[in-house]
Amino acid sequence: MIQTSLNRHIIDPPQSVNPVFARHETFHPRFGWLKKGFDKAKDDPGVFLAEDAPVRLGVGKNMVRSIRYWCKVFKLLADDRPTEFGSNLLEDDGWDPFLEDPASLWLLHWNLLKPTCDAAAWHYTFNQFRRVEFSQNDLFLAVSDYGQTLKKNIAESSINKDVSCILRMYVKQRSQTKVSEDSIDCPFTELGLIHTAGDSKYYTFRVNQKRNLPSEIIVAACLEYADWVGHGQRTIALSRLLYDSGSPGMVFKLPESAVCDAIERVARQWKAVALSESAGLIQFSFNENPEVLAKDIIERYYNLRRGGNNHD
Repeated sequence: MIQTSLNRHIIDPPQSVNPVFARHETFHPRFGWLKKGFDKAKDDPGVFLAEDAPVRLGVGKNMVRSIRYWCKVFKLLADDRPTEFGSNLLEDDGWDPFLEDPASLWLLHWNLLKPTCDAAAWHYTFNQFRRVEFSQNDLFLAVSDYGQTLKKNIAESSINKDVSCILRMYVKQRSQTKVSEDSIDCPFTELGLIHTAGDSKYYTFRVNQKRNLPSEIIVAACLEYADWVGHGQRTIALSRLLYDSGSPGMVFKLPESAVCDAIERVARQWKAVALSESAGLIQFSFNENPEVLAKDIIERYYNLRRGGNNHD
């Protein structure tokens, strides 16, 4: 289905997104910001509101607010205090405190978009915007329309800031003769989710196998999504994991083959997960607590990486 600003919107599951726009102060997340913000808030949860916050964080006032926002929306901090996920990932002895493994960027991308998402434009762009090829203005019009369904009287400037930030965050910038801080690529461009489509004024999502996206991250996301929408059930149709709003297939832009391959790879090591077919319906099943199982699978992935083992 081609999505335009005139299409009716896909129904989101309840409590999936907050109507929050343009809280990033126009800055995409920079290298080192998340670890810095996490560490400073761990030492002092009031750091972002302190008068000397710019000195302590080594950035300008607007960047202080931006770091705080990104740490919140990636669910690294809640009420300016470390979350369990934040501690697991960014503690000095955590999974990947300096985000050296691309898997960690995928995990952060998933955490940004999973419920409850505090970046409404991001949620819409990855889950409901179905244009194959689009311009910045196409996305602006569609997000504007979506925003009005969530919250009235959103300033056009706020929507424009979000759309510009999304494209800077995920699209590799063309080489420039003069390098400025704002022209430095965001680490999330490594994910290869959005590309320029020939003419630099147009963009396209890349729905394909992602070579730097580990199977474990895909399956953990499938488990979390199934837990969120499944109401205690231990099976979910593969089609829901691919096409439903908020699903791993939509968030990661994956084809059916990529999700199936990931589940089958992980199932070789984890008997608790399986892919089965019944009456022509392919289903993902699991026989343990999905939230606990997702964390265990991620943790084992990072433990193996630290041990020097290659990922399958």
